[in-house]
Amino acid sequence: MAKFMRHEVIGRILELGLTPIFYHGDLEVAKKIVQACADGGAKVIEFTNRGDFAYQVFSELNKWCNREFEDVILGVGSVIDPATAALYINCGANFIVGPIFNSEIAKLCNRRKVAYIPGCASPSEISAAEEMGCDIVKIFPGSRLKPDFIKALLGPCPWVKLMPTGGVDATRESIGAWIKAGAAAVGIGSRLIRKDLVKAGDFEAITKKVEECLWWVQEARGTPLFLGVEHVGIYSEEGLAAETAEWYAKIFGFEKKEGRTSFFASGRGPGRIEIIKEPSAEKCHIAIRVSNFEAACEYLKKMGIELEEPKIGKGYKSVFLKNPDPAGNRIHILYLPP
Repeated sequence: MAKFMRHEVIGRILELGLTPIFYHGDLEVAKKIVQACADGGAKVIEFTNRGDFAYQVFSELNKWCNREFEDVILGVGSVIDPATAALYINCGANFIVGPIFNSEIAKLCNRRKVAYIPGCASPSEISAAEEMGCDIVKIFPGSRLKPDFIKALLGPCPWVKLMPTGGVDATRESIGAWIKAGAAAVGIGSRLIRKDLVKAGDFEAITKKVEECLWWVQEARGTPLFLGVEHVGIYSEEGLAAETAEWYAKIFGFEKKEGRTSFFASGRGPGRIEIIKEPSAEKCHIAIRVSNFEAACEYLKKMGIELEEPKIGKGYKSVFLKNPDPAGNRIHILYLPP
């Protein structure tokens, strides 16, 4: 059965605004593609139903995903009949996508609380799909319908959530045009998961392109570059980090997690407190979360702000400002994938 409930899948697609689409018959290569997408921040991924024994590759890939990731949502595309949909649902597919709308697939998915995203090319088809419970409708082929189709449809039907595929390039111009026209998300296949990069084993390039596409979605939506305070870091006296973290956990009911160099204390709301194990002359640093690390660094440099050497690791990018704020606090710029 699906690992993620239908509302979780829909919410995540709408939040991220990007769904990478791919097929590969080699399980090990497919794993690397999923890993590259996840590292770039795209945590909802569509595996297309193509090639002999595609469902077997998907089944093993989904098992691996469930073991390796807590938050990667894997679904299947190019499904046109209920029998195929049932096969993939029983392999754990978290969502079903098709190039056409099939009411029997909609009934099946509704029964199993699995998101169904059908392909439609007219207002009547979209309305029929929504009537059958489809929260997001795939606009296909996007290469024929263009962004103006979405813009025109949102006038009389502002509630529709549309995701164009088959006509979206992995460029700022293309993604920006679709999102600004009103697309809730975009699906990109071979123009994002490029065959030449896969063949060359250059999965880092795929990760970088995924990061760029996610940023272009947010940029087109008007998401600010500086998102807010991600955490406040405090430097305790030597040997008191664990005790300090435990105090926050006991008094406020925060969850305490220990890392290699610090403890984190956090509640259900936004923001965290980092308690650094090693003492320092500084008492505090403030971590500002950004939506695009490179753009944030470039902006700060244009503002005359000097930066220390950036640190880039799996799942994060960070850099400290060389000089503190007027109150003497260090400032930490931090990018974490969505």
